[in-house]
Amino acid sequence: MYSRPYFRRGLSGATFIHRVFVALMYLFMLAPLICVVWMSFFKDAIPHFPPSGYTTHWYGNAWRNPSFANGFIASIQIAAVATLTGGALGMLAAFGIQRNKFRGSQLVSTLLLSPVLIPGIVAGIAIYLFYVQAEKFLDRDIVGTHASLVIAHICLTIPWTVRLVVAGMKGLDRTLEEAASVLGASPRVVFLRITLPMLRPSIVAAALFSFVVSFENLELSLSLVGPGHTTLPIAIMQYLEFNLDPTIAAVSAMQILLLGAVMLITDRFVKLSQVV
Repeated sequence: MYSRPYFRRGLSGATFIHRVFVALMYLFMLAPLICVVWMSFFKDAIPHFPPSGYTTHWYGNAWRNPSFANGFIASIQIAAVATLTGGALGMLAAFGIQRNKFRGSQLVSTLLLSPVLIPGIVAGIAIYLFYVQAEKFLDRDIVGTHASLVIAHICLTIPWTVRLVVAGMKGLDRTLEEAASVLGASPRVVFLRITLPMLRPSIVAAALFSFVVSFENLELSLSLVGPGHTTLPIAIMQYLEFNLDPTIAAVSAMQILLLGAVMLITDRFVKLSQVV
């Protein structure tokens, strides 16, 4: 008669320990972000602990720096173009792979997803060497141009779109599309009115994930930017070569805020646990 209350107390204790462990793991993963944001408010030019005071001066210093401002604008533009173009191409590829099975479709799917598995620095060098050979063949300037960097970022975003849209298509209820066709809807109407609305969570998640991947990319862009062009991650790296003040922490904090907002918007349309 005393075994049940004892079991409940034991279960409650195990649940408490589990929750504490999970909270500590979250704290461990978020500690670097918390430290960066905290350091961005340090008053001292050379950060040390404990700080002598706090200030928002470094945020103004970051915004007044033309390298950060230009890099931020360039990163936003490149990420937006790469997301729209790579999203459209990736969605077409996903439909072709999933709905039109053909010999070699699995090979094409693996090829499209392979950039996710390749280290960014390796992919950047490989694309750079390809551009060099293309320059010789076409006799035109390619390396270091803005267009070449955008094309590389488009190639970076396509795998994410293919992965997420294919995963979404596998969970679609095809009976809704078939019912619409039986009732006289044309393939175009079925696609626009039935298929796309059902795929909206996957498409939104693919677009926002692609934007994040392109915006924060350093390794791929490092080999491809030309003179007078930079992105925000590269501007941060160049600033760190000669400066150690909390300006970098302020820039990183604003970047964390932007990407965090993007992730929250993603979670609004589709739960992140379903796509990562």
